Amino acid sequence: MNLSFSAQTSANQTQLIIDGEMEKRRKGVYGPPLGKQGLIFVDDLNMPQKEVYGAQPPIELLRQWMDYGGWYEIDTNEKEYRVITAVKFVTAMGPPGGGRNHISPRYVRHFNVIYIEPYSQESMNYIFNNIMDWFFLQHQNPAYTKAIQGMRDNIVSNTINIYKMI
Repeated sequence: MNLSFSAQTSANQTQLIIDGEMEKRRKGVYGPPLGKQGLIFVDDLNMPQKEVYGAQPPIELLRQWMDYGGWYEIDTNEKEYRVITAVKFVTAMGPPGGGRNHISPRYVRHFNVIYIEPYSQESMNYIFNNIMDWFFLQHQNPAYTKAIQGMRDNIVSNTINIYKMI
């Protein structure tokens, strides 16, 4: 199941989406179809807007599942506690800033965090120069490669500029 958070994502929306994909296994216990494991991917985890006191309700809902195994049903008056079984979470997020927020250490503790360092200028030059070398080896037409090889440095620097803008 894929979830994409935005600044307007609410805890109720998140809960309804997840509950809508689960099947009842027995009283108060829900999960993916029998014999299957559920994987919930949350993209832009740190996008939900913070409340006055700093909480991010959709993230707190997911933390509640990780701490207690479920949540209370919101669509009925019975307020039955729903245990959600056989699911795992994978999330992705960008660094804080530009609408993205820091997330609570109480939630982060449930994950193995993998951080990818941005490429240095030297690394990107090396990568894109090797791609150009490979391209010229594949296209052995001398008239074609002479005209293009003269623009090699400009092609590489402009490709890196486009990569950085994206």
